[in-house]
Amino acid sequence: MKKSHYICLLIFFLSIKTFAFTPEKAIDKTGSITGKVLDAKLQQPLPYVNVIVKKTSGETLTGGITNEDGTFEILKIAEGNFIVNIQYIGYKTISKEIAIGKGSYKINLGNILLEEAAEGLDEVTVIAETSSVVQKIDRKVINVGKDLTSAGTTASELLNNIQSVSVDSQTGNLSLRGNENVRVLIDGKPSNVSVSQLLKQIPSSSIKQIELITNPSAKYNPEGMSGIINIILHKNANQGFNGNIDTGITQGINTRFNGSVGMNYKTGKLNFYTNYGSNSGKSDNNGFVERDGNNSLQDFKFQNDTESHLAKFGIDFFADDNNTFSIYTIQNYFDSEGMGNVKIQDDNTLTTDNTNISINDNYEQTYNFNYRLDFDKEGHKIDFESNYSKLKGTENAISEEYIDPSDPFLNYTNDINNISNNTLINLDYTNPLSEKSKLELGLEYRLNKTENDSDSSQHEFVLDGSGNQIPDGNGGFETQDTPNISFTYNRNIYSAYANYNHEFKTISIQLGARFEQYEIEGDFYKGSDKLSVDDAIFSVYPSAFITYNPTEKNQFQISYSRRVDRPSLGQINPIRQWATPRVTSVGNPNLNPQFTNSFEFNYTRQLKKGSLSFGTFYRRVNGTINRIVNKDPFDEDKVLLTFSNYNNTNRYGFEVAANYKITKWWSTNASTDLYLQKQSGIANGEQLEVTNNAFNARINNNFTATKNLRFQLFYMFTGGGRSIQFDVSSMSMLNAGASLNILKSKGSISFRVNDIFKGMRFKFDAKTPYPSNGQFNWESRTAYIGFSYRFGGEKNQALKRKSRDNNETKDSGGFL
Repeated sequence: MKKSHYICLLIFFLSIKTFAFTPEKAIDKTGSITGKVLDAKLQQPLPYVNVIVKKTSGETLTGGITNEDGTFEILKIAEGNFIVNIQYIGYKTISKEIAIGKGSYKINLGNILLEEAAEGLDEVTVIAETSSVVQKIDRKVINVGKDLTSAGTTASELLNNIQSVSVDSQTGNLSLRGNENVRVLIDGKPSNVSVSQLLKQIPSSSIKQIELITNPSAKYNPEGMSGIINIILHKNANQGFNGNIDTGITQGINTRFNGSVGMNYKTGKLNFYTNYGSNSGKSDNNGFVERDGNNSLQDFKFQNDTESHLAKFGIDFFADDNNTFSIYTIQNYFDSEGMGNVKIQDDNTLTTDNTNISINDNYEQTYNFNYRLDFDKEGHKIDFESNYSKLKGTENAISEEYIDPSDPFLNYTNDINNISNNTLINLDYTNPLSEKSKLELGLEYRLNKTENDSDSSQHEFVLDGSGNQIPDGNGGFETQDTPNISFTYNRNIYSAYANYNHEFKTISIQLGARFEQYEIEGDFYKGSDKLSVDDAIFSVYPSAFITYNPTEKNQFQISYSRRVDRPSLGQINPIRQWATPRVTSVGNPNLNPQFTNSFEFNYTRQLKKGSLSFGTFYRRVNGTINRIVNKDPFDEDKVLLTFSNYNNTNRYGFEVAANYKITKWWSTNASTDLYLQKQSGIANGEQLEVTNNAFNARINNNFTATKNLRFQLFYMFTGGGRSIQFDVSSMSMLNAGASLNILKSKGSISFRVNDIFKGMRFKFDAKTPYPSNGQFNWESRTAYIGFSYRFGGEKNQALKRKSRDNNETKDSGGFL
């Protein structure tokens, strides 16, 4: 007998033995629910309807959705009494009580007829038409409406329409109340990506709320002198499958594209969601700097070609009424190719024609886990969060000088690699001690690790032991290849905080303190030379808020907080960040933190058709960190752009904001602010002092022509200002746009023109380090057209699709 026959015979006997000795199955005491959902009027099946099984206590047990033919089957339901809810957007919810057990384990609900709700989806406002402002005890919340989302395609443009906030259109730098020392969070989390870059990647349509926390309580990280801006993104959590698509084109000198899609699927205890946004295109920037002393003119032309992709995937698991688990990841990819050309004329003679090409690739990964435990007492909870992010970036730069191709200072390559890791672990405990009081406690650990290295073929001067240049015997100085430069920089922050809230009849008080141990350790290498930075600082950051509500429409608030601004990586990094033939930008590893004591007074008045708010503040800043321009110690024709700690600074401010619906067809939100600042410091060894007054104003008007057609007109004025070294001229911008709802308000088309009169340009005069003036311009006047569409849950959507498919089948082949 062949070997294969033996194997078959063995398998046969084993099968018989297995069958003969299989024990009797245990009695399955779980049940099932079946049924079929129909449209009551059309008597046709409804697919994708949510069927939710709940305990009689209200806790969700399980669930499912109907098939294409409207049927459903939910298995393995334990014995007991339950309530079955049949839910579908645009229809009335039906509830049925059932009992599993007592001889009945298979429940057939038969045909379930759903009736259309009196108010369908067409009457539901997903995003409010007009933005609203709510003053909470420690923050101002702007609920973003269509009047703001239609004003810009990115978070950067949207924020420029928010009171107290300004975005530099040239650099992308963000400031709050005239100060760039502001911390930006996305859904309450920090990011490794630079703020200017991050804001250009987030579509404005993805933003749900903007929180302005100008005087944060002890619960929050104390970094950011002017406070915190928290951008809260939409998180779809509707039952069933839902989504939205946004896309648009911006046309200026160049063409830029943007697009985003967001989807979620929620059934039973699970919610799956994902968001994806992309931006790509070129942008131009040009300008000049004219120096009076040596009659030189520097002419700049820059073009940057960027592409970004930001995707977020997440799952929420509602285990029961008390336990919720959430995980998500953000994958952020950004690359750019920049090309700049600088021409320098000295006494009308072209002496420099330099081109610099820089290719950047950045990839950031973020992973987040959240767990919430809700106790039986309302508001009594524990929140645990862990967040890890990693950024890997590379830059490859090439500099070419056409006038003198052999110049070793202007002809070179430079490769930079950067890896940054952030870890955050946070534990918050909230206990409402009574109806009038609440206690908040928390612990937090943050770890930031950065590794950076730079390999350049650029030459540098050889220095002696005293730091002086060594003559080469030919009237010049000895040079050498720039040695490899690298650094590692680690920060550890250990925090604990306590907040106590108590409400009296018309007064609310919140007192708190945050305790932080801050430790840094950095090693900077240049060839064999090493510079080490090591420090440990323990600080206490108190905060206090008193809110007085004499009536429902009036609110007064006074607050105090102590804050800190620790030098960022870009401010301390001694490796070249960017350079032109006569300007080099580097960080200062010897920077110290700056501390701020901030006092505020705010008043909010709720009006019948809007709100009005007034605010004033005073800040005392110790050891102010600021930009400084010094003469290059080795070439008096060049300047070194870096950072330094100035002396103490006093800042004052006043602002007014209003949000009002003037008529049924006209609504407006407007704000104005005035800041005064007295600052002193040292530049080029000279003690300087200046008092700066800055005035800003903006107004955003929305006009409703018809139910589906709206127009928008926005104006912004930014007053000039002074720093220790520069006088900056004022700027203004006028934008106009329109939006049209289509496809039964599921879709919309928007159009706008930005900076119609080209009033946005950076113009300055300087006295130090050289008497000079200049101006930079960018693609501020642009036209934009966009389309957005939301899907999922439309009334009778499945039926219409089925009817359409049937018609297409019948009509196919009509030409034959």
